[in-house]
Amino acid sequence: MNEKTDSQNSQKIREDFVMKDCALIAIATGKRALTVRELRDLLLTVTSDSIYYHFWGGLLQPRFEEREYNNDFAAWAWYSMHDAVLAERLAVLDPTESENLEDLRQQLIEIIEERMDERERLAWMTSGIPFEFIRSQIVVFDTGKRATKPKELAAHLTDISSSSVFYHFIDSRRRLTQHADDFSSWLSSFEESCQELCDELRAIDPYFVSLAQLKTQLVKLFCTYFNMETS
Repeated sequence: MNEKTDSQNSQKIREDFVMKDCALIAIATGKRALTVRELRDLLLTVTSDSIYYHFWGGLLQPRFEEREYNNDFAAWAWYSMHDAVLAERLAVLDPTESENLEDLRQQLIEIIEERMDERERLAWMTSGIPFEFIRSQIVVFDTGKRATKPKELAAHLTDISSSSVFYHFIDSRRRLTQHADDFSSWLSSFEESCQELCDELRAIDPYFVSLAQLKTQLVKLFCTYFNMETS
């Protein structure tokens, strides 16, 4: 089989990019912590979906101001326990740098235990506002939009929702290997023509920005790469 035939067959089996949207449903677990020690103990047993929600769920919640802390654990340590040191250490945790949610769970536990060793009475101090563990369930639906070529994908990005950006660029890291996003995963099938774009996409850290900022960053990157005007 010659190279031309190989290329034609590759194009035939390549699937379209299916643009999807999602909603992250918050479900109460009934588990709550009033002390830092209780928080540590519950972290040993809560589901990974709960850890996922408390790091990423806030991105999909509408708000009128920037969050001071990107994850719920850090926010609780400051606003409820008034421990700036613990809050700061928890705040710098970047879930995209962890191999998986179990690795992230272990990092949380280690930070909390280290702080309890440094400030023994913190373990028993009671908060007036408990930490309520919530778990997440994602609901996914098809937007009806398809892309057969990279430039078509770039055109769709200008009008997709923030929750669609969440699904394809953040939640995908739970579904795909090596923390890949759906965009670079699909574009990689076009081999060398999109390699540089794939590299730039994989270099983006989505955690410390809002979904609106992330979408703007993605649109600018795609439009620059394909010499398209941004709307």
